[in-house]
Amino acid sequence: MEVLAMLRQLIGQVKQLLELHAASSSSSNISFHPQTPPLLHLPRFYFLNRDENSAEDSCFNIIMTAGKSENLKMLEPGKPPPKKKARKERNRGEVTGTSHSIENLDQQIWKEFPEDLIEAVVARLPIATFFRFRLVCHKWNSMLTSQSFSEQCAQVPQPQPWFYTITHENVNTGAMYDPTLKKWHHPTIPALPTKLIVLPVASAGGLVCFLDIGHRSFYVCNPLTRSFKELPARSVKVWSRVAVGITLCGKSASEGYNILWVGCDGEFEVYNSRNNSWDRPGTMSSNIKLPLALNFKSQTVSIGSKLYFMRSDPDGIVSYDMVTGVWKQFIIPAPLHLSDHTLAECGGRIMLVGLLTKNAATCVCIWELQKMTLLWKEVDRMPNIWCLEFYGKHVRMTCLGNKGLLMLSLRSRQMNRLVTYDFSTGKWMKVPGCILPRGRKRQWIACGTAFHPCLTAVA
Repeated sequence: MEVLAMLRQLIGQVKQLLELHAASSSSSNISFHPQTPPLLHLPRFYFLNRDENSAEDSCFNIIMTAGKSENLKMLEPGKPPPKKKARKERNRGEVTGTSHSIENLDQQIWKEFPEDLIEAVVARLPIATFFRFRLVCHKWNSMLTSQSFSEQCAQVPQPQPWFYTITHENVNTGAMYDPTLKKWHHPTIPALPTKLIVLPVASAGGLVCFLDIGHRSFYVCNPLTRSFKELPARSVKVWSRVAVGITLCGKSASEGYNILWVGCDGEFEVYNSRNNSWDRPGTMSSNIKLPLALNFKSQTVSIGSKLYFMRSDPDGIVSYDMVTGVWKQFIIPAPLHLSDHTLAECGGRIMLVGLLTKNAATCVCIWELQKMTLLWKEVDRMPNIWCLEFYGKHVRMTCLGNKGLLMLSLRSRQMNRLVTYDFSTGKWMKVPGCILPRGRKRQWIACGTAFHPCLTAVA
């Protein structure tokens, strides 16, 4: 009976609280009146069970949760108990609030971030991020032309060279290969003429020199920034095959550059970017045998202010000093059974790469020029397991770079392979096939040149 009396007293108190709750605001948390008997000394959970002696108790369902008195919640008649929120929903609300605070914090940090530190960070980012970087805002895009940013880039070690190539089916558009990410890029250079076949023939300081197939016009461009310039018309009309080389006047292209072209008959001219004009500084030395066997595969090697060309009949190397204007010739016998060979350079050393074919076996070999004896010494060759693929096939090779990292295009009727060779590490790496955007067919690389990617080089 005492328990029943306590329950009836409790129900009466609950009725009073509900009346007060209905008259006040619709808040779910009820503050108890000071005169209201405290309910804090109840056990942790009380479930009020209905029976025949408590008919009025059936009007209410009371659930009291222990822990904190201020969180005591009452349920109105006919109203279902509140559902517990899932952990994901609770976390979503917390994450949303946290993200807003982090966003506000990031805006404040970047607002006060020193400009010179931003340039220092950007100058050290991977080159591939540049394509997304310059789309962020006009301010970041204009940063590339600032003098302070150029100084920051000059302090960064030179990255691995990239390759600018031309494919057989798309001679009017180029494809760039990033050996660090092993990824192809397909830039567009709107200023290049589309009605002519324009080929990359040389590079220096992040700039690539182009020559149209009719040997009429020269163009200089930075493939990353699309900085472009068409060079003045040459004073000498040479329609024969030519070899082209480019050197810098200082440590970067901003200090100027010189371009040399030389024809098979010994005619040559030098372009000076500071004067924007062609000049004929003299004539070729009489001890150099003419004509020179030159073509687009006669890639030049630049070491300091000197340019080196491969020649044949007799086999050897011809050099030209951009500073002194002196021509020299070195008679160097070529290795036996050699074909499709070209010059390369690594750390000031003159290298030779070519196909060595004997009987039905073909292999790619690397030689280094010995300065004392003026003889070629073999220093490396492609792994034998790779060379087995060439056995019995008529393989042709094109070298697409000569600045410490080679890209070789090996092809026959049954295959088309691209590989790179790193002079510093001696590693051979296979290159993924070049596939044009929205295309499926692998492209054959016709020609190309290596260039050191530079964000600040201006044509």
